[in-house]
Amino acid sequence: MTMPFVVPRPPELEPATWPAYGLTTLTVVPLVWRRRAPVAVLLAIIAASALYRLALEGPGQPLPYPGLVIVYTIAALSSPAKRLATGLVLLVAVPGSVWLNTRSARELTFSGFVFAAAYVFGRLTDARQRANRVEAEQAAARERARIAREMHDVLSHAVSLMIVQAEAGPVAVRTAPERAEAAFDAISETGRDAMTQLRRMLGVLREGDEPGAAPLEPQPGLAELPDLLDRVRASGLDVVHRTAGAARPLPDATGATVFRIVQEALTNTVRHADAHTVSIQLTYGETDLCIEVTDDGRGPQSGSGGGHGLVGVRERAAAHGGTAVTGPGPDGRGFQVRVRIPVPSPSLAEVAR
Repeated sequence: MTMPFVVPRPPELEPATWPAYGLTTLTVVPLVWRRRAPVAVLLAIIAASALYRLALEGPGQPLPYPGLVIVYTIAALSSPAKRLATGLVLLVAVPGSVWLNTRSARELTFSGFVFAAAYVFGRLTDARQRANRVEAEQAAARERARIAREMHDVLSHAVSLMIVQAEAGPVAVRTAPERAEAAFDAISETGRDAMTQLRRMLGVLREGDEPGAAPLEPQPGLAELPDLLDRVRASGLDVVHRTAGAARPLPDATGATVFRIVQEALTNTVRHADAHTVSIQLTYGETDLCIEVTDDGRGPQSGSGGGHGLVGVRERAAAHGGTAVTGPGPDGRGFQVRVRIPVPSPSLAEVAR
């Protein structure tokens, strides 16, 4: 523990005895419980050190290592009341130790400096840990909000389509049985797709809990957009899809966002617009992608706040540094969702590859 025990002693000094070794050990052993009872450990170390000084003629200890460790621990882990009590104890113990040893101002200054440094380092550690906890909590909150938004989009879209198909089913059974069969097929397909996407999202929460589990599938992107439009068409809505500009691959996160924005806009149309036709246009610019979903329905409803779905559209766009505007369609008819998301230009994408 201390250098005086392992280096040769001057001839005029007696060799260290076993009781001296034992008491020195007693100043270290309490550190095992420093996280459980730090103040008690501090008092035990002070008592053992004082007994060593007063009762034995053992080698001196140039640095109070156990004391520094416990002061650091108290500063990092203990409450303000315990830190204050520790400070008051040290105001008595440090000068007392110096008086028993050399009674020099130099040692008093040095001891005060090292104990203050140990305390400061402990407080810095506590501040860093608090910042890490806050950051982790904020990240968890963002992830919960993201998963909740994804689940809202999936369930809202699927349930809306299933309700439309189910309401049309009884009429079709009496007038056009083949249409009724197609409606029921569309309901089952929509339900299966919703279950698949929910399993995919919930699998993210279980990732790492099941060793050897199969890798999770990626979130849907532009490649899945035609299937989405086909399911909406099966509900009886005429869906027109156009692309303008030089289409190019998008990052996975951006592609998933575009898919969800179109999905939510279509869900809004199916649930609220009473529309016959809806148009989706993706316009690729040099530095952005513009998404326009326009229907010929009833338009914005007075007193409507836009619901959670359109709020989610704005949040998704903002997460990518984009903007979202909702309101009446061209000439004041119908409803339009217009989103602009920054995307890498073709030249920048080529450089990145």
